Amino acid sequence: MITMILSNNSQLFPHIFFLTGIPGLSAAHIWISLPFCFMFILAVTGNSVLLFLIWTEQSLHQPMFFFLAMLSFVDLVLSLSTLPKMLAIFWFGITANSSHSFLFQMLFIHAFSAMESGVLVAMALDRFVAICNPLRYGIILTPVVVAKIGGLVVLRGVGLTISFPSLAHQLPYCGSHMIAYTYCEHMAVVKLVCGATTMDNLYAFAVAIFLGVGDVSFIAYSYGQIVRTMIHFLSPEARAKAGSTCMAHICVILFFYGPGFLSVAMQRFGPHTASAAKVILANLYLLFPPALDPIVYGIKTKQIRE
Repeated sequence: MITMILSNNSQLFPHIFFLTGIPGLSAAHIWISLPFCFMFILAVTGNSVLLFLIWTEQSLHQPMFFFLAMLSFVDLVLSLSTLPKMLAIFWFGITANSSHSFLFQMLFIHAFSAMESGVLVAMALDRFVAICNPLRYGIILTPVVVAKIGGLVVLRGVGLTISFPSLAHQLPYCGSHMIAYTYCEHMAVVKLVCGATTMDNLYAFAVAIFLGVGDVSFIAYSYGQIVRTMIHFLSPEARAKAGSTCMAHICVILFFYGPGFLSVAMQRFGPHTASAAKVILANLYLLFPPALDPIVYGIKTKQIRE
């Protein structure tokens, strides 16, 4: 689809974009790259190990760990889609991007970010059923149902974000094709447009609201019911066990949505915020969860520790 759009509308969209890295901090790119590289190693290693364990260990073939495998896969793809290009900019000054690779990276980043939000919703559903309706857990979350939820997460993520590269490609660009960013972020590209961007901005804002507010509201409702069940119906021992199984998921939620909401707020409502701070926060939004999620689940989940 993206290739077809490129061929039909190539007179408007630049053939090459240049990603310049973190604005104002080019002299420090080497030093900035060190923690980024460390997080990249953590993300790739940790998520690969989790996927291997869940695939090979029969005792982990349960809905909770199937959803964790989905989260690890999404985190792994996000890391591989962003970090190599960032490090190429930081280490070798390779800033040029063809229009095809630029749009594909934009689609991958936004689609898999939306998928991560969807997986977190699915994991909240899993905890809700396990704690609030434990006797029917195996009946409700069968392997077929888990597979359907995974497919729905993928379709929703791609369906909501496929229009980002399509809309960006049809806008008129003029002047510089330099983007003070480390990856192909949709709103950073729209700022180069010299025409009206109302429709593009409205669609991006609607998707952000739908994913952010909608998914967080469902997660909050699920945990509200979980807390109610824990207080009124569980013994102290069962309450402690349920709280332990939920803690890892709550940490992952905070890692993902915390930097995400701050990044969106700074992009849209903080025009006077330093550009370097915006870019660094946007990078942490993509790097922080993939690096820390495997560590959190490795520490907080008894079966994985064993």
